[in-house]
Amino acid sequence: MTELKNDRFLRALLREPVDVTPVWMMRQAGRYLPEYRATRAKAGSFLDLCKNPELACEVTIQPLDRYPLDAAILFSDILTIPDAMGLGLFFETGEGPRFERPVRTLTDIDRLGVPDIEDELGYVTEAVRVIRRELDGRVPLIGFSGSPWTLATYMVEGGSSKDFAKVKGLMFDEPAAMHKLLGVVADTVTAYLNAQIAAGAQAVMIFDTWGGALTPRDYQAFSLDYMARIVAGLKREAEGRRVPVILFTKGGSNWLERMAGAGADALGLDWTIDIGEARRRVGERVALQGNMDPCILYASPPRIREEVADILAAWGEGPGHVFNLGHGIHPHIDPENVGEFVRAVHELSAPYHH
Repeated sequence: MTELKNDRFLRALLREPVDVTPVWMMRQAGRYLPEYRATRAKAGSFLDLCKNPELACEVTIQPLDRYPLDAAILFSDILTIPDAMGLGLFFETGEGPRFERPVRTLTDIDRLGVPDIEDELGYVTEAVRVIRRELDGRVPLIGFSGSPWTLATYMVEGGSSKDFAKVKGLMFDEPAAMHKLLGVVADTVTAYLNAQIAAGAQAVMIFDTWGGALTPRDYQAFSLDYMARIVAGLKREAEGRRVPVILFTKGGSNWLERMAGAGADALGLDWTIDIGEARRRVGERVALQGNMDPCILYASPPRIREEVADILAAWGEGPGHVFNLGHGIHPHIDPENVGEFVRAVHELSAPYHH
């Protein structure tokens, strides 16, 4: 494999010294870029774009051609796993993702099995291989998956949900059935991420988008325990170096200490916590990624720089910080503002790294 020309993202995740704070953005390959919209139109649909390795590679690399980002993230969707389990994923205009066959009963759960990753999700691993080849060592490639709890919410609800009535109903009324579902999903996520690592992903991230909807007790039992199980089952070395793992629970700042004990190398933060406070709470146990409010990118360039400066100052000196947004970038952000953001992180962070 080609040697990495820029590995500061991987080094920061392992709390090793870097020259400047590395930066990338969740959803950096997305609708805010006109070139992404053009490729998506060419693909025909979002799902067709995900399932075409060459086009997935094209949109993965588009933001890197515009901005000096320190990592690429595989272009895919968290719902590829339930789709591979036979639930029949489709997207309704204005409604988001939907499943033809949601999982509602123990009988439905009993029918599920861990899919053959190379067979059912081979388009994802092929995309990883194509992206690695085309990146040619420019920056590391991040692979990812949704967390078991987050995937289960979509599988049981049949799509997006505001109140999680069906999935929480199952969890409270039939916890054994819920644990059985989460176990199958966790085993699938483990196999899926290991397949991405084998194909060339140099770091992996687990997105627990809906963990923050749970009580502290239920977060531990139905979300964090399963993420810890996945982390324990991952291949942590490839190509002669460590493959770092990032856990991200949106709304999870109450549980940082517990998350830091789950075995990952880094935790993602949303914008609801001060990063300096988060650093004090987790100490030297993990690196931290985050955590600018994505809506700051609607503001003027001077205001964006000011926010970047504030977050860098809150972190202070020393390694272990990857700069990111607290969640995905919004579709209507001006691409020029993104350029200002990325430049600001690199320019303003240099004095913090001796």
